[in-house]
Amino acid sequence: MIGFYKKNIKYITEHAVDPDKRRYADTLEAPRHYLDVENYEPCVDSIPEKWNDALAKYGSKTLHANGILPWQIQRTYYSLIKAFKTRDSIKILKYSADLGHYIGDAHVPLHTTSNHNGQLTHQVGIHAFWESRLPELFSTNYNFIVGKASYIENPLKEAWKIIKHTHSLVDTVLTFEAKLNASFPSDKKYSFSERNNVVLKQYSSLYSKTYHDQMNHMVEKQMRSAILEIGNFWFSAWVDAGQPELKNLIKIELEPEIKKEESDAERKYQQGVIIGREI
Repeated sequence: MIGFYKKNIKYITEHAVDPDKRRYADTLEAPRHYLDVENYEPCVDSIPEKWNDALAKYGSKTLHANGILPWQIQRTYYSLIKAFKTRDSIKILKYSADLGHYIGDAHVPLHTTSNHNGQLTHQVGIHAFWESRLPELFSTNYNFIVGKASYIENPLKEAWKIIKHTHSLVDTVLTFEAKLNASFPSDKKYSFSERNNVVLKQYSSLYSKTYHDQMNHMVEKQMRSAILEIGNFWFSAWVDAGQPELKNLIKIELEPEIKKEESDAERKYQQGVIIGREI
């Protein structure tokens, strides 16, 4: 498998953001990226794991209002298996990239809570702080060697296992930043930089490092876990498809409706009007 994926790393890299782009065109896309646990149950363990059970308990409207991330991981996984079975190289890459995106989202604590941007605790901006600013500043020192992929017996249970661990980190993410904010000199919390001729206000390097250190490598640990889990899911989908030979694959053009969806998503992404909430 490594030969196939390494050969196509450019495609995977460029298309890893496709699910985010679809949020500008598809009204159904946004809830695929998160699960607002508290809007379902006080405890994540009380949420039914299977889609049909959750649908019977909450109804479609509630599910799409509060996020369907673990079920989206399962759905995309099955799409990847089908692509492997048909040896369709374009769809293998497409669903590999999509699956990687959703698994990455499942490792971000603020993708598992209704307080997704600190808006309920006067911490607006913490979402991008955790998932963008901290990796931008410190990920060059992270260790991304995570070992071999392993087979997943139950992909849905694995998706829930990821979500449950990630959700257990929410309190630390929010509490540590709130305490730091209360004790940190206000004139040193932010800094300004220029990007693409636009002046940006952002969390200062000092504030970021203090927060990053207090969380004891949490961001690195979650990124490492995401890398390993993406490999596990890709490998397992290949095994479940019968371990097809990944040389001389068939290159089937995407169906016209899929090509149109991708074209619409790109055009509306460039226009910059997102559908649904910022996540």
